[in-house]
Amino acid sequence: MNYLTRRLAAFPLVLLGVSVIVFFAIRLVPGDSITAMLGTEAGLLTPQQRDALAVYFGIDQPWPVQYWRWLLNLFHGDLGISATYGKPVLEVILQRFPLTLELALLSMLIALSVGVPAGVFAATRNERPSDLAVRVAAMIGQSTPSFVFGLLIIYVLSAGFGVLPTMGAFTPLWEDPIRNLGQLILPALTLGFAFAASVTRVSRSAMLDVLSDDYVRTARSKGASARSVVWRHALPNALIPVVTLSGIEFGYLLGGAVIVEQIYALPGLGRMVLEAILQRDYALVQGAVLFIALNFMIVNLLVDLAYVALDPRIRLENQ
Repeated sequence: MNYLTRRLAAFPLVLLGVSVIVFFAIRLVPGDSITAMLGTEAGLLTPQQRDALAVYFGIDQPWPVQYWRWLLNLFHGDLGISATYGKPVLEVILQRFPLTLELALLSMLIALSVGVPAGVFAATRNERPSDLAVRVAAMIGQSTPSFVFGLLIIYVLSAGFGVLPTMGAFTPLWEDPIRNLGQLILPALTLGFAFAASVTRVSRSAMLDVLSDDYVRTARSKGASARSVVWRHALPNALIPVVTLSGIEFGYLLGGAVIVEQIYALPGLGRMVLEAILQRDYALVQGAVLFIALNFMIVNLLVDLAYVALDPRIRLENQ
């Protein structure tokens, strides 16, 4: 509990640091939100109208004053009004987040279901042709950018089969699960491809280390089957680095896979942040980055707690 308390107590300090960085960084981008929002029509505004809009969006004061106002509102759960959508920032974020969360979970499921068995398979056949084939495939997967793999999938489907991925308006899972899966399966494969390659390499390396430990040799000497040695004795300890990698990668996925969401026209969190930056939507960028940072910290905390479940010898209270 001491460890958990310390980690939770650090959350506000980290979020405060993130808020300072993102608040001033977005304002260093040339341009202003009113011009970016209205485009050429911004030139038609009278000075009084521009001033009124600046007051409405809270950008009429010097930066330190703006930050202080925003911070005070933040303590009351008010992230401001999005200049792009004309809605509360938190409402916009919560509308986009379910898609990104579902995409991240599906990508993680694909990566782990492929990467862990492939890594175990390669480790148990160390230096054999099958091990070499898995290692080469993993290296190709890590070396191929996600946008290249995504465009390749679209090209193969369109040129080879005469079909295109299901795009258009996104359908939530609770409205039509089949259509929802049809919209997300290809983006999830695109994201899961490179991640599965990383999981494969980490799983193989960890399994090779564990298989040479004394307790594994003891299990073999007592007559345990090869399957039992690998999956019951070795794999749980080999999963610790995989959990670490998965936590970091899942945090990035929750941050929004910007390129993949752009390729497949998915209205997710990453695409929203990109559009908000282009529109100089200060409030939306600030709120979204804080939300992403909070998710990242929660995932990292859960990963640390998962270590105890995988290896009871680890005592987080002493760290």
